[in-house]
Amino acid sequence: MRTDIAQPIRLKDYRPPDWLVDSVSLDFSLHPTATRVRATLVLRPSPKAASAPLILEGDELSLLSLKLDGTELPADSYIVTSDRLTIPQPPNGPFALEIETVINPTANTQLSGLYRSNSSYCTQCEAEGFRRITYFPDRPDVMAVYTTRIEADKREAPVLLSNGNLEQRGGTNSLCHGFAQTSDAVGRASFWPRIRSRHFHDRRRVRFQHGGHGKQGTKYFQ
Repeated sequence: MRTDIAQPIRLKDYRPPDWLVDSVSLDFSLHPTATRVRATLVLRPSPKAASAPLILEGDELSLLSLKLDGTELPADSYIVTSDRLTIPQPPNGPFALEIETVINPTANTQLSGLYRSNSSYCTQCEAEGFRRITYFPDRPDVMAVYTTRIEADKREAPVLLSNGNLEQRGGTNSLCHGFAQTSDAVGRASFWPRIRSRHFHDRRRVRFQHGGHGKQGTKYFQ
């Protein structure tokens, strides 16, 4: 758990991000103490930024694998600390970064990121909670299209609740950006800033909900 005091971020110190994220694909395999998150980020350098390292924020994450355009990165090509993942020499153009992490929702008592409330899984990603799910340039001016798949044991999570446009469903009880289901589902939506959940009565279910503005097809919602 982080014990340092957050430093204030002042408007006069603002600078645009060096890297932009076009899309994010998330795949959750939910487990009370060892949830696996597979994230694929499609990144490109900002046209206004000079060549810069790729720095992604993280918090209480265990990195399992890291691939760039499908190729496993050697350990000496990146740096992992308690709060960051840094690639000092990323490609000069767009690339896909595949990140697999494992997190412990039960031990997460900060009510931020992915955590357990009684027997329910919840997400809270604002203001800086998404870095507790995967490594990411976790700032509100980095926007992307998110596609999320959620997989869970039906005995543990018989109802999955999310938002966005439902695209697929199957038989292992997972969903993405849809509404209450009891089977597989995959969906897509364009969001800023990211997904989050709100408090609700525990009914042995999973709730993933986006907070803020976003797009569903051609209609906006808040």
